[in-house]
Amino acid sequence: MNKIKISPSVLAADISCLGDEIARAEKGGCDDIHVDIMDGHFVPNLSFGPAIVSALKKMTDLPLDVHLMIDNPQDMIKPFADAGSDYLTVHVEVAGNVPKIIEEILNHGVQTGISLKPDTPVESILPYLDSVDLVLVMSVYPGFGGQAFIEDSYDRIASIAEAASKLSTPPIISVDGGVVAGNAGSLVKSGANHLVAGTAVFAGHNAVENISTMRNAIGE
Repeated sequence: MNKIKISPSVLAADISCLGDEIARAEKGGCDDIHVDIMDGHFVPNLSFGPAIVSALKKMTDLPLDVHLMIDNPQDMIKPFADAGSDYLTVHVEVAGNVPKIIEEILNHGVQTGISLKPDTPVESILPYLDSVDLVLVMSVYPGFGGQAFIEDSYDRIASIAEAASKLSTPPIISVDGGVVAGNAGSLVKSGANHLVAGTAVFAGHNAVENISTMRNAIGE
């Protein structure tokens, strides 16, 4: 089995000591850094802009996995690409031409992702599986950290993973929302190979031990 990637979500980090938080996560062996971008419209919360990506780029050499939960991703691709995003993930639910948005991300030399909310049919993203590098399954309703995991997410992940497995180059299957050591093993069994975790990593300013606990839970 290939190594399962663990992606700490900056949304749950202590921003007052972000450099230290990232350093601890890096020391713990995480694989990339997840950055949630929220505009207060597409989801009911505000978070970060391109400046946080630029700042993180100075703190770590790990890839930056940037999740655009915004109404107008097509207008923000260049700013976030220029800031140093390694992945840009957009939502299938956005108004606009999703294939064109994905193409624009590629044109900026950034790897592409597609995401869907918990109440969006899985079928809506299947046409994009062969044109993106990453599929992000939201296992909570996006907007706020610390929510409880939605149990039917296992079946949704399994359906997407099965469809992706038929491709010559399947995308990464990522899951975000309520990911903890207690469900990490089941998520991997369902087909996820990229676990986004916020509170479960940064709790107690103890990312090294928390990541180790998660690795043990998935048998690594």
